[in-house]
Order: sequence, then C-alpha cells, then structure tokens
Amino acid sequence: MATKLKAKAQTYACSSREQAQQDIALIGMLQREHSRISGELNDRISALTEAEAPRLKELQDRIGMLQAGVQTWCEANREQLCGKGKTANLITGEVNWRQRPPSVRVTGEESVIDLLKRMALGRFVRAKEAVNKEAILLEPEAVAGVPGIKIITGVEDFVITPFEVETEGV
Repeated sequence: MATKLKAKAQTYACSSREQAQQDIALIGMLQREHSRISGELNDRISALTEAEAPRLKELQDRIGMLQAGVQTWCEANREQLCGKGKTANLITGEVNWRQRPPSVRVTGEESVIDLLKRMALGRFVRAKEAVNKEAILLEPEAVAGVPGIKIITGVEDFVITPFEVETEGV
C-alpha cells in the first residue's frame, strides 16, 4: 500500500514589495510575541515546580521508604511468595525479581585497548571506518566519478530575518 504525502496548500502570497516589507515586520512582531508568551509560560512552570517541590520530595521520600520496606519483607519471604518462580501477586500489585543481562564496564579505555592488543585479543577492539566527508570537500576532483559519492552544491535556503534592536537595561 502506497503512502500519500500531503503538503499544506499555500493560502497567502504577497502582491507587492511594500506588502512583503509589511509582512516581514509583522513576522518579527509575531515572533517577539511568541517569545514573550513562551517566557511567561516558562516563568509560570518554574514557579509551579518550585512551589510544589517540597510536596513532591516528601512524596518521593515516602514512596522510597515504603518500597524499601516491601522489598525487605519480600526478600525475607521470597520462597513462600514465589516458590521457585520470580513473581508474586499480592492482590494490590505484583513484585518480581529479574536477572539483568550481562554487561561490560570498562574503565581506562585507552589502556584496556592497548592491553587487549598486546595480549593478542584485538578481536575485542572495534575499529570503525567511515568516509571522511570533510577531506572529500577539500579535494572534490579526486573522487569525481566514484560511485556512491555525490557532492551537493548550490542548495539555497530562503530565510526571513526581521530587524530588531537589541536594548540593554530597559
């Protein structure tokens, strides 16, 4: 089944240079209003978060205490709860024990890599190769005609930047 891509139809176009100038000024005004409203929202969110922080911390501390108590009791009674299994249904919820998959922690990666290589364990060292795009851009003629490499030039973006005056201390 093919997926249809839909683009929003253009519903407005400037009809003159003066109209474009007015619209750019309006874009600037609307962007500043958007920034003001976003700033006000962030201020309100910050104030709400700060006001509720003590209650949230109190709740989190209480949850932590209860979790520790449940875990202590469950671990002491694990065989009675689960038998040989790993899950127990306690009517109001379930507790379970899960074995984490094995993981590897490496500290001092450079010295570990060096040691693995000296011990003929280089198979545990990953060597990643990648195309150096920066070098290709410096010498595009050297890769001309290489299948799979295309140098893209002349892409143009259209940018509207309304003029604004930076004010300090106002």
